[in-house]
This record gives sequence, structure tokens and C-alpha cells, in this order.
Amino acid sequence: MPQNLIEKIAQRFAVGLAEDHTVQSGDFISVRPAHVMTHDNTAAVIPKFESMGAKRVFDSVQPVFALDHDIQNKSPENLAKYARIEAFAKHHGVAFFPAGQGIGHQIMLEEGFVLPGTFVVGSDSHSNIYGALGALGTPVVRTDAAAIWAIGRTWWQVPDVVRVNLRGKLQPGVAGKDVIITLIGTFNNDEVLNCCLEFSGPGVVGLRIDERMAIANMTTEWGALAGVFPYDEVTQDYLLARAEVMRNRGDKPPRLTPELIEQIQSELPEANPDAFYAKELDFDLSAVTPFVAGPNEVKTIVPLPEIEKRDVKINKAYLLSCVNGRLEDFAEAAQVFEGQRVAEGVTFYIAAASSEIEAKARKLGYWGTLLKAGAVALPPGCGPCIGLGEGILLDGEVGISATNRNFKGRMGARSSEVYLSSPAVVASSAVAGRIAGPKGVGAGSVEERRAALQRGSAVRVQSRTATETNNEVAILQGFPRQIEGELLFVPKDNLNTDGIYGKEYTYQENLTPAEMGTKAMLNYDPQFQMIAKEGDILVGGYNFGSGSSREQAATALKHRGLQMVIAASYSQTYKRNAFNNGYIVIECPELVDELKAAFAGDKTLTIRSGRRARVDFTRGRIECEGESYTFAALGEVAQELVVKGGFEAVIRLRLADVQREGS
Repeated sequence: MPQNLIEKIAQRFAVGLAEDHTVQSGDFISVRPAHVMTHDNTAAVIPKFESMGAKRVFDSVQPVFALDHDIQNKSPENLAKYARIEAFAKHHGVAFFPAGQGIGHQIMLEEGFVLPGTFVVGSDSHSNIYGALGALGTPVVRTDAAAIWAIGRTWWQVPDVVRVNLRGKLQPGVAGKDVIITLIGTFNNDEVLNCCLEFSGPGVVGLRIDERMAIANMTTEWGALAGVFPYDEVTQDYLLARAEVMRNRGDKPPRLTPELIEQIQSELPEANPDAFYAKELDFDLSAVTPFVAGPNEVKTIVPLPEIEKRDVKINKAYLLSCVNGRLEDFAEAAQVFEGQRVAEGVTFYIAAASSEIEAKARKLGYWGTLLKAGAVALPPGCGPCIGLGEGILLDGEVGISATNRNFKGRMGARSSEVYLSSPAVVASSAVAGRIAGPKGVGAGSVEERRAALQRGSAVRVQSRTATETNNEVAILQGFPRQIEGELLFVPKDNLNTDGIYGKEYTYQENLTPAEMGTKAMLNYDPQFQMIAKEGDILVGGYNFGSGSSREQAATALKHRGLQMVIAASYSQTYKRNAFNNGYIVIECPELVDELKAAFAGDKTLTIRSGRRARVDFTRGRIECEGESYTFAALGEVAQELVVKGGFEAVIRLRLADVQREGS
């Protein structure tokens, strides 16, 4: 059976597969990543690891610890936390990078932990960035990180895969940040939500590695779980350069050598020519011009000339973060600042993605140019990007930033406004005191820009036939072959976790499971508890469980007696939390669409459909009212999570097996 690149990498790193099983989108697999990165949140993963009964790290080569988030915080409490993390790393022989060396993602890329064709994860949402080097990089939650430390593996459901075909070449003055902002704003109807992306096409070769890093990084904001570029000469040159750095430093042994890179090339997986993609997007790079996203919304983009006409005054400008804190970014900014100074009333903050990048920027004069112009330097790390340390926005302030997120309140006060743009636009705005771009960049009318983008963009959706999926599965002892119940319909799309389980209950740790069940869905519908009945099957809309990562949004429904949830699609974090707690959730957009049509005129928030359904897990089918709907059947990995009562229980059992084998 043909496979795309994502499926092939997943196959390489899957464990426990049947010999004849070909990994496809929708499969639940047990996977052993090459590496797992944690940062300051290592302190929260350690107690999870210990509560699982783990005594030692399964494979000390897998974890990587890099302190990068709250590094400006010199309080005794934070320093003690950092010391605990370092001591844990030393005790278990784990690679450790202290505060000040750089952002964890940049360290992973610089230090040879990310290699083409590998599966690399991080307990951070911007782990997508590893796709810039041809790796399948994707985020995991803290429980997953603890599990990888303990048993070397976690579970993963292979998402739908979307191919993004790039053609054309970027115009002068246009950067990778402009590309991803434009992609997010152009394809802004959840075309890639919860999917993995494969970038391809003749336009890829013209993108530098730093531009690929920026694009892959912000596929997170686009809604994707990974954004993978192909391996080519650009990637090879970057890896060879990193190998040379390690050789010159005298690393013993170096993580990268020319010989290893040659071996990687010989073993690289490639997508089959007839591989299946859920969608294909076409995009013309030559149509991209500088756009600005915001305020406080990544998907709302405005052409640079249009926002320049609005005369948006700024208080602060930022050139930093894991998306734009690289040497090329400081070179662009320094060019803008030649003979210029930061405008009066504006503070311009700079921070490199790593100490190595800062050192190079100093050596080449970029750093000095920016400091002479009035920039304020911060240590290599995250800082104001996540509202920590010096430089956060105060009430009513406006900022323009080369970071990746501008959610309300993320970079400081909730009343502040944040716009996102490329490094060149950030630097130009810092000079002008208002949002502005470099002279001569982005010429042409707004109408011409939008027309060019529309001509250069297209979406094609493909359907996989039933014969192409792995629907027939064996059922583990203790897992239901079928579930029957009445469908309780909640038609809202993007129902967030606060609606499912309110914040007023989230931190009430003394609630019993039964009490938690009585709080389910009250923020969405105060009448829900009176309408729902034990044994119902809840049917939700699209992107069910969006928002925060609170686990109670899954467990409360389970404790309420709802047998399972069927939705058109889920937030991936919600789905992970459900299965991590032994609760069944499946996707069936066809059933949801049929119910939406049937109850289109009903304004009730929670609808008793009067329809009984039978969910057949042996065939991946839902039978309802004489109609049949298919879903991706749950394999052994997902079934085990349910049978054993959740992921932590599975880990404890496996640890017990290892201990028995060793005794």
C-alpha cells in the first residue's frame, strides 16, 4: 500500500506493529521518538515520571532538557527549580542546556538532535519547527514526555496528511515569515487543522533554512500538527555546516559528522508517487508580499500598504523568539537601521534564538549596529514572547513583533494590542514609530496583491475509498465490540474545554469523579445535566474540545455516564487527554453533517435526537436509522488505553513487566 512521507516516518519509528501492517492516516500506533525535548516544564514532568513508578530513564539519549522560558527570573524559587532539573539530568545522564544557551527548539536544531527522516517530539507546541530539517516534529503533552522517559515510547494517531505545493520564487524583501503569515491568512478556514503538512514543489529549493524554520514553526498557528520540508541540498549544506562547528569545537563524539550525513541520505524515506493526501494546497511564492497579522489574531492579515495608511502608532517592537531570532533576521534589521535610530517613545527589544547566534551577530557587526541605534538586548530565550521578564506590554500599549503568537494578553496586559510581521517590518516600524515597512518593498495596490494571491492559491480535497483503509481490527479482551445508545447532539463547532468543564471547577481538586460529572457542559448549556441521560452517546461538531488542555473536559463526560463521544473533528490535545484517561472518542464527520442538516432549524443547545446508534468497533462503522457511517477503527494501542484505564496505568504495567524481567 503506498505511503506519504509522514506515514513512512511514522512506520520507521512505530513499535509493536504486525509484520504486514502498513501505517496509514487514522492509525493509532505506539511510537518511539528519536528525541523528546522539554524546557522549563521539565520540572512538571519529573513528578509525573516518578508517580508512574519509574526509577530510571529508559534511554538517556532520548530526552533533551533546555531551560529557556523564564530565564530572566532570578528568584530563589526559580533558581531552585532550575537546579532540580539540572540535578535530575545529571543523575540520569540526560543532555542538559542551561538558561542562556538558547531556546530549546533552536538548540535541538543546532546541536544535531533533529535529523532528516526521524520522529522528534517536544513538550511544546512549536515542536513543528523540526520539520525544517525534514524530520517529523510534533508536540506532545507532559504525560507523553514522562512516558517516553519511563518506557521510551508513547502513542500517536497518524493524522490526515496535506501536501502543500509551492511554486515560484520570493520577491526581494520578502521573507519566510511573510510566507507563513500569508498562508495562515489565505487558507484560514481550517483547511489544515490537526493535519500534518508535507511541503513540496519547485518553490521549496529557493527557501533558505532559516525561512523553512520560520514556516515550519508557525504551521502550529495554522492549526497543523507538523510541517515537514523535503531533504535537499539546502538541508545538506546546513547539516554539514553544523558538523563543521562541532568538529571545530572538539565535541567528543560529535552528534553530526559528514559520514553520518551521508548515511542519512542513503536511508531517507520518500513518499510513494501514488501516495494519498487528504488535501493538496497550491501556493505561488512569487505572489507573496509583506503582510501584517493582527491585532491579537494570527489569521487576520492586512497588506503592508493598507496598514501603513492606518498610521498605527507603536510603543514596543520585538525581534526575538524561536520563529525569528536568527542570524539572517538580525542582518535584515541591521540593514534597516544603518544611519537610523529607534524612534522616540518606542522600545525595541532583541534576543537571539541561541547564544551562538548572538555571538555570530556580534562578530559580524549586526548586534552592535542595533545596540548603537538604541535596541535593548535580552538574553537568548523566550521572555516577552510568552509574557515573561523584561519587555512585556503594559495596559493600552501597542506592539509589533517577529514572534509567532499575538493572542490577547500573551505578551502582557490583556488591553494591549500585538501585531505580527517579518523582522524587516518590525525594524522599520521601530524606526518610524508606527507600523511601516522598508522603502520600496511591497509596492502595488492592495487589490493587485489579493488578486495575485487568489490566482496562485487552490485547494483540492481527496477522499480515500473504504477499500484503502485498515478498517478490520481485532478486539482486545475487555474492549467492547459494540456500543449502543441514543445520540445526544451538541451541534456547536469549536466547543472549547471551558464550555465543557468550567474554570470555576478546574482547580477544585477535592471533587469526586461523580461530582465532576455533574459539572460537565454547564458553561455551554445550563440545561445539559437535565437533558443528558446515562448511557447516551454524545455527538459534537467540528474541532470539539478546543482551547485549554484541561483533562477534566474529557473525564467529566466519562464520569457523567456518557459512553463515548463522536465528533466531526477534535482538538488533538482533547483527543489525547480522552484516551490518556481511557475514554473513547472517534471522528465521523458524515454523521455529524447529517445531524446538522436534520436539526438545522432547532436552536436548542443540547438536542435529544431520538436516534439510537450502534458503533461497531470491529468494522469501524456506525449504524443509525438504517444508514451506515464509517470511522477510523481503533487498533490495539487505542483499545489498550481504554481497557487498562488510561496511559499512566499502561506505563505502570509495562514498568512492572520490565522489573520482573530484570529480577
